[in-house]
Amino acid sequence: MIPADWIPHRREDGELLGWIRPEGTDWLAVDVLGREVTGPIDWLDAEAALEEHGIGWLADPWILEGESPSTGSETELLRVRIVEVVPEGDGRITVKVDDFGDMQRPPTQRYVLEWPLPPRLRPHRPGDPDGRTLAR
Repeated sequence: MIPADWIPHRREDGELLGWIRPEGTDWLAVDVLGREVTGPIDWLDAEAALEEHGIGWLADPWILEGESPSTGSETELLRVRIVEVVPEGDGRITVKVDDFGDMQRPPTQRYVLEWPLPPRLRPHRPGDPDGRTLAR
C-alpha cells in the first residue's frame, strides 16, 4: 500500500517513474519498486533523480532467490524478468522465469511477490546464473 503522503511523479507521457515523499523538511525519491533512489534532497532534485533513474532497468534480468528447482545448493537462484508491477492496493510484483524472448517456447513459470521489492528479488549480478548454462 502506497502511503498517503507519497506524491506520484510521472514522465511527460504519463508513465509512473516513482514517488516523492517527505523526509523531515526535505524530500526523498522512491522508484516504482518502492526503493529509495535518493537521500533527503530538495523537491526539484528529487524530480530530476527519478527522471534520470527512469524505468528502463525494469527490463533487465533479475534474480529470485529460493524458488528454483532443488539442486542441493545452499542458495538457489532463478533468473527472472519482471512482468508486472502493481503498487496500488495490496501491491504485487509479478516475475517470470527468463525465456530470453523466445515466442515459440511454452509460457514459463510465474511468481507473484509482495510490493515493495522483497529482499529475495534483486538485480542480476556478475557470477549469477545466466539461464543458459546447464551446469557449472
